[in-house]
Amino acid sequence: MIISRRRALATTASAGLSLLGCKMDAQRPEERPARRDEREAPGGDGSLREVRQVLSAQPTKDGAGVSLKRALGGRALGMLDPFLLLDEFQSDDPNDYLAGFPEHPHRGFETVTYMIQGAMEHADSVGNRGRLGPGSAQWMTAGRGIVHSEMPKQERGLMWGFQLWVNLPRAHKMMRPRYQDIAAARIPELAHEGARVRVVAGMQDGLRGPVDGIDVEPLFLDVALERGSRWSAPIPSSHNAFVYVTDGAARLGSSRTEARRGQLAVLTPTGTRITATCDADGGARMLVIAGRPLGEPVARGGPFVMSTDEELRQAWDDYRSGRLVAGG
Repeated sequence: MIISRRRALATTASAGLSLLGCKMDAQRPEERPARRDEREAPGGDGSLREVRQVLSAQPTKDGAGVSLKRALGGRALGMLDPFLLLDEFQSDDPNDYLAGFPEHPHRGFETVTYMIQGAMEHADSVGNRGRLGPGSAQWMTAGRGIVHSEMPKQERGLMWGFQLWVNLPRAHKMMRPRYQDIAAARIPELAHEGARVRVVAGMQDGLRGPVDGIDVEPLFLDVALERGSRWSAPIPSSHNAFVYVTDGAARLGSSRTEARRGQLAVLTPTGTRITATCDADGGARMLVIAGRPLGEPVARGGPFVMSTDEELRQAWDDYRSGRLVAGG
């Protein structure tokens, strides 16, 4: 049995959003903080979230050898409370993804899979089985324990998606596992002045995403911007937030700090809105993700996320003995 940290799938044209003229750029600038002269640019707005840090996703492998890019959860940025990991999977080479993510356990947190292109099949120890296709999402609360697998349902073509890990508060780490499987058609979409936004979780312009009942009150948006456009949206002041650029390049905040394809921009902890603009020669696509921080200790080991080392050892013991999924 392979212990995987289940990976990413997620976000593209088949999800109902075009790339809207995004300019593909293979260059990957080095990690860098926002420039001071940009942060202090005239016209700054104290209500805006600015960019605290820009990080490039790093290549890695997981599952049975699936090639990934890890934007959050690696050496550069271990977590951004309550978020533990963000992986992107994007390849049209079957050798990069066919091995998939065979059976592996989880306890103590939630996994979010968001597909852009391709198809994966999910199966688990409590009898759930489902298919994730283009534009769909799954919010799985592992709770006290589950063993599952995620395997490609294609032998060729582009597979593109994301997986996000979200921590659970200690009081709910041993809750009963549950799923929110969301077909692409259930995710509301809005269009306004050069921006198209899919609302997976949270609220935007009167539209509420289908994910609900999550402790950290998440905001999860898939945003596509036309070239030369500007977009602004509210972010709860209580939440930590980041932007991951999936295509093109965007300039964020009053500083207009640039983040390019494959880069994660950590936003400052204060402010109630985010703004993004695109230059006249190219558009952008990005995930905008925010959540209420838990402020609790984190003990993390492989596929388990608990609050203490003792709880982590117990999770491993329960898995090895077959008790992890006792009681369904």
